[in-house]
Amino acid sequence: MTYLMSLIMLGFVFGLVAVASNPSPYFAALGLVVVAGLGCGILVGHGGSFLSLVLFLIYLGGMLVVFAYSAALAAEPFPESWGERSVMVYVLGYLLVVGAAGGWFWCGWYEASWGAVDELQSLAMVVADTAGVAVMYSAGGSMLVACAWVLLLTLFVVLELTRGLSRGALRAV
Repeated sequence: MTYLMSLIMLGFVFGLVAVASNPSPYFAALGLVVVAGLGCGILVGHGGSFLSLVLFLIYLGGMLVVFAYSAALAAEPFPESWGERSVMVYVLGYLLVVGAAGGWFWCGWYEASWGAVDELQSLAMVVADTAGVAVMYSAGGSMLVACAWVLLLTLFVVLELTRGLSRGALRAV
């Protein structure tokens, strides 16, 4: 399990470098979806299966809005990809920064501290994130509704910003 989590975290870091170094919104939105999936994989590995599912669904909804907005505003016929020289300079620069920060903070990490929550109990009857689900729906229900409303409002704003010259996206409704 430690090797799988290490591989997911390494993919997470490379995905963040790919998002930060790419000037094209097409590939940056794709990188954000990959990073969201790997981040949810990290949460699943540490015992938060329901939290990762909710985060993945909400984050992918937000990424769909961002991708529609960026694709409509930046219609490039030939976008820059990850293999070009200007992008590779940024990739190598970011990887050097991440490597230097990892080398600086390396002394405090031990492999024994990477155990997941549910691995420490032999016959656990309750998953680690079930109490958090109850709190999210009881105490945080109004915030959940507010976040859904903001996402819907953002979708309508993006549809109005990307409308044509005379016909809006909401006028057909």
